[in-house]
Amino acid sequence: QVQLVESGGGLVQAGGSLRLSCAASGRSFSSYAMGWFRQAAGKEREFVAAISWSGSHYADSVKGRFTISRDNTKNTVYLQMNSLKAEDTAVYYCAASLYGSSRSISRHEYKYWGQGTQVTVSS
Repeated sequence: QVQLVESGGGLVQAGGSLRLSCAASGRSFSSYAMGWFRQAAGKEREFVAAISWSGSHYADSVKGRFTISRDNTKNTVYLQMNSLKAEDTAVYYCAASLYGSSRSISRHEYKYWGQGTQVTVSS
């Protein structure tokens, strides 16, 4: 079992930055591929970024602006978000996949999910 708790969301102006954190409990954190997804009001949950031992991968919409990283000593994954846009407004979720990789872009590949943290970007 893995429990995930996100933090770091909030209200920011367009062009600003936020760093999301996701703290994981449970064993073998380093074995899991970790992903960030987001869900805007009235829309489907979509892939943002993922990281595993094999590297990291990003959705085209955030490439060059967002950076995913992890600290296995702290059981934590981060999402640094720069140059934020109004269209980045969403609830952001972190997720863990034991059998996934950095190319795991489908939410169905992830078994464990956090409760989400709201990110609002004002234009």
